[in-house]
Amino acid sequence: MSLPEAVHSASPEILSAAASDPALTEDLALVLLKRSNLPALALGQLSRNGSLMKHRKVRLAVVEHPRTPRHVSLPMVRHLFTFDLMQVALTPAVPADIKMAAEESLINRLARLSQGERLSLAHRASGRVAFELLLDSEPRVVHAALENSRLTESAVLKALMHRHAPAGLIAAVCQDARWSARREIRMALLRNEQTPLARALEFARSLPADLVREIVDDSRLPAATKQRLVKNVEIQGEDRGGE
Repeated sequence: MSLPEAVHSASPEILSAAASDPALTEDLALVLLKRSNLPALALGQLSRNGSLMKHRKVRLAVVEHPRTPRHVSLPMVRHLFTFDLMQVALTPAVPADIKMAAEESLINRLARLSQGERLSLAHRASGRVAFELLLDSEPRVVHAALENSRLTESAVLKALMHRHAPAGLIAAVCQDARWSARREIRMALLRNEQTPLARALEFARSLPADLVREIVDDSRLPAATKQRLVKNVEIQGEDRGGE
């Protein structure tokens, strides 16, 4: 039986033999890997077919296949290209532990990537990677991460409360119409000493006076800023009382 015929066979033995054949081409290997019912044994044989594993598309397809044994796919993740790692982390059929391994490998590379690569990842990667890029030193990357549709409010809050949160992140969130309108985000920004006073006063006016006092007392804000915020809510309360 020829290899083109073998890759379409229903026999697990024939499929495994085809997967291990040194003559198997990249195109035929990709045809084989499109089969959702491909036996785990054939996937293991394919992963040991040295000439094929030099091809980027084949490595990626092996990692993404839902029936690839973990002991095969997990070590292979580390050898994927950056944007292939992003794809693995976003592919629904990929098992959760493989996705997590892909995200971790990607996060470990961020410091070595160019600004352009980080910018692209900030726009398109998973929420976990977007969170890491909120802490980037480049403002454009931070803005892009804030626009990532997979980013959650809890991730933004976590970044705002991070001890190494850059000033660029605070400024970007303050300027972001979507995130800065959220109550929990405003509360976190009020606690941050890097929040511009004008924005802090605006956020304070949108919250109950008692809550603002509690936030201010529990914050690391400069004393002068605390006094200004408290005075602001007191005046606000007086104005409301006189209406």
